[in-house]
Amino acid sequence: MHKLKKLIKTRCFKKTATPSFQLTSGKKSCFYFNMKKVTYFPEGEVLIGQVVYDKIQELNLKPKAIGGLTMGADPIAIVASFTSFLRDNPIEAFSIRKEPKAHGMRLQIEGNIESGDSVIIVDDVVTTGKSTMQAIDITRKHGVNILCAIILIDRCEENGRQNIESKGIKVYSIFTIHDFELE
Repeated sequence: MHKLKKLIKTRCFKKTATPSFQLTSGKKSCFYFNMKKVTYFPEGEVLIGQVVYDKIQELNLKPKAIGGLTMGADPIAIVASFTSFLRDNPIEAFSIRKEPKAHGMRLQIEGNIESGDSVIIVDDVVTTGKSTMQAIDITRKHGVNILCAIILIDRCEENGRQNIESKGIKVYSIFTIHDFELE
């Protein structure tokens, strides 16, 4: 976990003395994480896969699949699934589109999950929790059982964790902003 934290800090984390980074919510913050710089980086992929898979094992969860809203969740789900296969305990990956596909079978969830299956929702960074909650709502609409949400980084701003948990879903974060800003 220390290697992943160091990688995130050197590749993704930006901090300023005054609020300079515009967030999706429209508010400005003194810090920003561009997690794609680690979730799409080979070493980051390996480390994220290990850390997320280990968290699932630590929590003694038995999901059929892991996934979330495209695009932040996609690499996390894929590397956790890959790691699970390497450890002889396969967990499938899935991806949720913001809107159903406009052609073909018009699917909003891609992957091999069906009503009644147990899954874990993942996301890279949580601020308000909006994208994680959207993933939860879409997944529930399809009758899928959500075991929990696993977040790489909880920014501890704008009540993201609390907003998600108000939907009855327990949130586990690998890191919080306090792991980065206090150093």
